[in-house]
Order: sequence, then C-alpha cells, then structure tokens
Amino acid sequence: MKLISWNVNGLRACVNKGFLDYFNEVDADVFCLQETKLQEGQIELELPGYHQYWNYADKKGYSGTAMFVKEEPLSVKYGMDIDEHNHEGRLITLEYDNYYLLTEYVPNAQNELKRIDYRMKWEDDFRAYINKLNETKPVIFCGDLNVAHKEIDLKNPKSNRGNAGFSDEERGKFEELLEAGYVDTFRHFYPDMEQIYSWWSYRFHAREKNAGWRIDYFMVSESLKDKLVDAKIHTDVLGSDHCPVELDINI
Repeated sequence: MKLISWNVNGLRACVNKGFLDYFNEVDADVFCLQETKLQEGQIELELPGYHQYWNYADKKGYSGTAMFVKEEPLSVKYGMDIDEHNHEGRLITLEYDNYYLLTEYVPNAQNELKRIDYRMKWEDDFRAYINKLNETKPVIFCGDLNVAHKEIDLKNPKSNRGNAGFSDEERGKFEELLEAGYVDTFRHFYPDMEQIYSWWSYRFHAREKNAGWRIDYFMVSESLKDKLVDAKIHTDVLGSDHCPVELDINI
C-alpha cells in the first residue's frame, strides 16, 4: 500500500501549480493533505476512485486537513474528543478493519514560542488519543508535525535552537511519542541520511540552497514495524513550501 502526505500550503494555489498532475501520477492508495486553507464549497476536486474526507477550520483561509482514500473506511472522525482542539481542522481519523489511519497538522508554536503552551497541550492530548486507539488496533499517522527531531533534520540547527519547530519543548514531545511506541518511518530506514528535508522557507532562496527542515512524517505503531517496506521524501515535487512524503507498507 502506498500512502502520501503533503502540506500543500493552500490547496487552491497548489492546484494551480500542478497538484492534480502529481496526484494522478503517483496513484497512491491514500493521499493526505494538511494546510488546505479553504472552507466547504470553495473547491470541487474530481478524484475518480477515491473517497474524500475534509476537516475545515472555523477561521477562513486557515489550517485544514483532507484525506483521499481508495478503500472506504469503517468510520470517520474529525478532531479529538476535546472541544478546544476541534476548531482548526487539524485532525481526521479513519478506521479500517485492522488499523487506524490519521492525518494531523500540528499547531505551530509561532514566533517567540507564543503558542507553545497550546502546542504542548495538543501534543499531550494527541498522544493520549492515539494511545487509546492503539489499545484496539495499530495506528498509522502522518502529517506536518512542525518539529525537526534532531540536528540532522534541519540545515542550521545551531542558529535555530529554541525557535519554533526546534525548541527543546517540542523535540521533547517528539521523544515522548517515540517512547510511547511509535516509529519515525523515514529514520527507521535511513537513520543517518543527511540533507533530506521536507520544508523550506520561501525566503532567502532556501529551497535552492537546500536550507530546509524535515518536519513532515509518517509514524506507525511499533507493532507495524515488520510490515514497513520503505519511506520516501519527494524533494523534487514543487507546488508548496513543503514536499510530499511517502510510506510503503504491507498491511
């Protein structure tokens, strides 16, 4: 099974930059989006053979997630069981016979970490949420997790230490995810691979210089580790300030 996750940074803009060409070419079984930045009715995508699920933020032009899947799920859930987290369209959960599949757009801690307290609460509540799911079936979750785990995961770790996405607090929460029994699939296959990133600032010609961050992930429950086939980061795909990431798994 081939799964793709992509923060499109505005789906309408991405569609004008070749999104559908890539979507059709890659022919994934699962295609997850983050930061769609639209409301219901603002786009109509013809995706024959796919079931579409959308979660919109209350605020217009902000956040939002979507999932396009070939196999219809047993159930669909938008958000968590906590109202505080259910207004920005950041989470969709699909239930299948033998696993749960989630797309997640983790809140950005913002400049000077002004939203770090909310980010920490999201992290704790999300981890509790997937741990509960994992008691029943293993979990696959993907998305823009807005954190570079280790220094190898961004071009300029020294100058970014303490900034949003590379703060000790956020990196610590990622460690807690790993300790809770979830696998960073890219590092599972490529523990020492350097200079492979999934996001580049639009400023300072960052993408041309490959001055990026790896902040987009596929994570799986430990129990699925032996079913993993490969994980990829498609750095050559344009259309957003992020690139798509892929998971291949036999499940």
